[in-house]
Amino acid sequence: MAVKTEARAPATEIRPFTAEIPEAELQALRARIAATRWPEKETVADQSQGVQLATIQALARYWETEYDWRKVEARLNALPQFITEIDGLDIHFIHVRSKHEDALPLIVTHGWPGSIIEQLKIVDPLTNPTAHGASASDAFHIVIPSLPGYGFSGKPTTGGWGPERIARAWTELMKSLGYTQFVAQGGDWGAIVTDMMGVQAPPGLLGIHVNMPGVFPPDIDKLFQSDITGANNALGSLPSDLSDEEKRACEQLDFVWKHVGYGLMMARPQTLTGLADSPVGLAAFLLDHDAASLELISRVFAGQSEGLTRDDVLDNITLFWLTNTGVSASRLYAENKLSFFAAKGVGASIPVAVSVFPDELYQAPRSWAEQAYPNLIHYNKLDKGGHFAAWEQPKLLSEEVRAGFRSLR
Repeated sequence: MAVKTEARAPATEIRPFTAEIPEAELQALRARIAATRWPEKETVADQSQGVQLATIQALARYWETEYDWRKVEARLNALPQFITEIDGLDIHFIHVRSKHEDALPLIVTHGWPGSIIEQLKIVDPLTNPTAHGASASDAFHIVIPSLPGYGFSGKPTTGGWGPERIARAWTELMKSLGYTQFVAQGGDWGAIVTDMMGVQAPPGLLGIHVNMPGVFPPDIDKLFQSDITGANNALGSLPSDLSDEEKRACEQLDFVWKHVGYGLMMARPQTLTGLADSPVGLAAFLLDHDAASLELISRVFAGQSEGLTRDDVLDNITLFWLTNTGVSASRLYAENKLSFFAAKGVGASIPVAVSVFPDELYQAPRSWAEQAYPNLIHYNKLDKGGHFAAWEQPKLLSEEVRAGFRSLR
């Protein structure tokens, strides 16, 4: 991979960045796809054994013969991109300032198996709201960094880059851009990083918005973490006073912990060398995040049109491949010492907005959201959308971000 940046500058300097992948690397990718050694077909008629052979072969055929990386490369390069050094590591980010006066600075964090590709569709609706049926008073200046080890950001060579450190780095990034007051948004890892920004409550953080809120009471969360095999009957050990909504969330969390094997594997990232060696192996691993999104992606590669497109999916996978970040991105799972889903302890000083999408890993009950976020200023359940909300339903997420932060302007 080759990229263009200005010559390395002092740590505080912000350097313009342009992605420029040599054609030889794209040709080599297609050759590797063509040389894939395939496994046999699954022995079941559903996705209970993982990504079905028909789905991954359809993806590979399109990837090898029709997919055009240059289109998304052009979309990226049409946006202002930069690299700056924070705490000894290069951080890549998109920074788009709105033309509207009094726009609110916003930092948006992606998750895994995503990247900045997830947020490209919300850039214009948030920075240029009048072109999307919203008011100029809802405008944002938007900053979208690549997590350490992801995309064009640097790959940590020493330990310690967990969500807490990333949260501090994001605050430093916003300050380096001249923003003395700002808000933060995220889903997946982005939600955990954003929650930690809320816990840290740095001066200038006006509020946060999350679309995978950490709301589970810690004792309930630990109950399911300890019952991955089902031997301990966690569902049968729940408190007796849970509401129907809370019971349903527990059932969903029980399913998640029994199907989160990829996360356990990624806690041993060096074992995942195959993600650096096989593009199709990388693709299959990235597809199998959660049941609802895998089903959606499978329908897309079977010819249906909804939410994501084939190019959406492959834009993200190809970025992982070209930057060789399958393993380095996995290290966040090894570094993390926090629960994915439990309440993090965001204090009452930080206003919080929560959006609950129907195909998210779990439906966060309002009762638990109110406990997890003492200053809950917005809570809304959507009718459509899943785990990758910005990517799949950018209009809805943009509306939620505007609504969630409107009272903080």
